[in-house]
Amino acid sequence: MDVAGASGIVTGGASGLGAATARRLAEAGARVVIVDLQDGDALAQQLDGAFVRADVTVEAEVAAAVDAASEMGPLRALVNCAGIGPPNRTINRDGTPHDLALFEKVVAINLVGSFNCIRLAAAAMAQTDPTDGGDRGAIVNTASVAAYDGQVGQAAYSASKGGIVGMTLPIARDLSAVGIRVNTIAPGLIDTPIYGEGEQSDAFKAHLGQSVLFPKRLGSGEELAFAVMECITNPYMNGETIRVDGGIRMPPR
Repeated sequence: MDVAGASGIVTGGASGLGAATARRLAEAGARVVIVDLQDGDALAQQLDGAFVRADVTVEAEVAAAVDAASEMGPLRALVNCAGIGPPNRTINRDGTPHDLALFEKVVAINLVGSFNCIRLAAAAMAQTDPTDGGDRGAIVNTASVAAYDGQVGQAAYSASKGGIVGMTLPIARDLSAVGIRVNTIAPGLIDTPIYGEGEQSDAFKAHLGQSVLFPKRLGSGEELAFAVMECITNPYMNGETIRVDGGIRMPPR
């Protein structure tokens, strides 16, 4: 599917994986709407796109982003990158149980927020004219290897990402009737600003990279973006979850 002249939405697009994906979409000729609670206006201007400050769990705010994208061209792509992952054990070392509100927040943003964006974007995509291949659009979600190899303290995060994996196929089946494809990528250890900067950070990342099968390093946002673009542009990619992780299988901690 050619996205040139179409519009695309990237949630969590102001930094990290989302920013890398937004750049790749723009390079392919799409008009990109960055949706984030962080300021993404400068990046949006660089990409000749638009920035909409929105909470992915709020229907009206996501609807405004979908409207903004639809005004820039037929909406053909949605990439869900927005998410959080604060660690917390089911029972902490001092015996305190997991904060239920925190568990609910992680699931709300990562899982419910992704579905909220999917349903609203898909409704807009369904109103567009199909491409020559019958595609009306492509949706790519971001899960994590934690959906399969969740570590200590990742109960909420793994549950949310496992939910994304679990809903990929049924949503792809739902949307097949209107020519919209749905795929999910499950990143492993990716070098993002969450690891910080400086010599200490570099040493920590190098240590983490030794647990990757090959290549023995953290992945880059650009490498994730390549996988996202394949899911969008390859018309036979549908209903699949792809691990992009260098072959890593995460240990318990």
